[in-house]
Amino acid sequence: MSILKIFSPRYLFLLSLQIVLVGSVVAQAPASPSPSRILVRAGKLLDVRTGAEASGKTIVVTGDKVTAIADTSATPAAASDAVIDLTKYTVMPGLIDVHTHLTGANNFDPFFELTMTPGKEAIIGVENAKVTVEAGFTTVRNVGAGGFTDVALRDEINEGHIPGPHMQVSGPALGITGGHMDENLLPSQYHVVGEGVADGIPAVQHMVRQNIKYGADLIKIGASGGVLSKGDDPQASQYTEEEMRAIVADAHRLGRKVAAHAHGAQAILWATNAGVDSIEHGSYLDDAGIAAMKAHGTYLVPTAYLIDWMQQYGKLPVFYQQKMKDVSAVEKQNAIRAIKAGVKIALGTDAAVYPHGLNAHEIDVYVNQFGMTPLQGIQTGTINAADLMGWSDKVGELTPGHWADVIAVEGDPLKDVKVLQDVKFVMVGGKVEKVPGAK
Repeated sequence: MSILKIFSPRYLFLLSLQIVLVGSVVAQAPASPSPSRILVRAGKLLDVRTGAEASGKTIVVTGDKVTAIADTSATPAAASDAVIDLTKYTVMPGLIDVHTHLTGANNFDPFFELTMTPGKEAIIGVENAKVTVEAGFTTVRNVGAGGFTDVALRDEINEGHIPGPHMQVSGPALGITGGHMDENLLPSQYHVVGEGVADGIPAVQHMVRQNIKYGADLIKIGASGGVLSKGDDPQASQYTEEEMRAIVADAHRLGRKVAAHAHGAQAILWATNAGVDSIEHGSYLDDAGIAAMKAHGTYLVPTAYLIDWMQQYGKLPVFYQQKMKDVSAVEKQNAIRAIKAGVKIALGTDAAVYPHGLNAHEIDVYVNQFGMTPLQGIQTGTINAADLMGWSDKVGELTPGHWADVIAVEGDPLKDVKVLQDVKFVMVGGKVEKVPGAK
C-alpha cells in the first residue's frame, strides 16, 4: 500500500469510522462489576476497648467504611459480595503510629543528610509508606519532613495512586536558630537555615500559618535540643514558653494540634503549660512535668524501641553518640514513672531513626519492659493514638462508620504481642494491601 493511499481522504474516513464503531462497542460492553460489599470472615475479632475476642463474626465493608459487624451465621454472602476468609486469624483494627518520618531514611552520615533533596525524600516516602502499611500500621502522624514532601505523599495516597497509610502530616518542623530543627552541619559562610526556623512570637505565628497554608494537618515544634542534631543539648530548652503559647494559640484556633519534641524537663513543663497536645520522647520527664501533663491531659509519645535498636545496631557519627547514650540511660525509667502515674500514652516510634516496618516492636517494649498489659499496649496504638489525632470517629477500632482498616495476625496478641510484628493481612479503607503468604 502506497503512502498516498494510506493518507487518502477516503481511507482516513473509513479508519475513523472503524475507531468510532470499536469505541462504541467497548463503551457498551459491561464493566466488571465491583462488589457491593466485602465480607471479612474473622476467626477471632478483637475488641480493643474491652479485650473481648468474639468468634464467628463478619465485618461488613461497603466502600471505604465498616457498615456492620454481625454473626457470620446471620450474614450470608450475596452474589455481588466479595468474601475474605480470615477464619484462621485474629482480626483487629489497623495500628496507628503517631510519630513517624516516612520521607526519612535510617542514614545519619552527614554527607547523606546534606545531599538530601525534596525529590529524594519523596521517593523514599513512597517506599516507606508501603513498608509501613504492610507492617499493619494503617494510620500515621508524620511529624517533620522537608519541602512539604509529606503533604505530597499524603495526597498521593489519598488519591489512590500509591499504597500507604492514612496520614496526618506536619511539613517542616518549627525550631529556633541553631536548634534541633535547624541545619547545623555546614559552616557559617553557607548561611543555611532550616525550613522551619522561626524566632520570636511574630515569626512563629507566621510559620504556623505558612505550614497550614501549604497543607499541614498538625504543627511539630522543637521545645528542646535533640539527639540527632549537631551542637545542641537535649536537656536545654529551645523555644520559650511564650513562643510556644503563641504557636499553640494559632494552631488550635486554626484546627491543628501541636506535637512538641521535648527531651529536657524544663522544655516538657513549658510545652505542657503552653498547651501542646503531645510530648514526643520525654526523656528527662520529672515529677513536675508528670503532674502538668496529667492536669492538661497531655499525651506522652515515648519512642522507646529506638533505644533498643540503636544499642544493638546503631552506627552514629561521633557528635551524636554521647547524646544518644545519655538519653537512653534515662528515657525508659521516666516513661515507666509516667505510665504508673497515669499519664496518657500514645504509640510513636520515630521510625526513620531505625528502619521502617519495625513499628510494632514499640508495643513489645510497652508490655515487656514498661509493665503494660497486652491490651493496654495495643490501646496505645489504636484508641489512644486515634484520640490524640482527633480521629476517634475514623480509626482505632472496628465499628460501623469507621474506615475499614483491618489487620489479621496468627495467634492471640493478648497472650503475646510479638505476633503483631508479623501481620498477615492488611486492609486500608476497604482496599486490600496485603494477603496471607505475601512477602
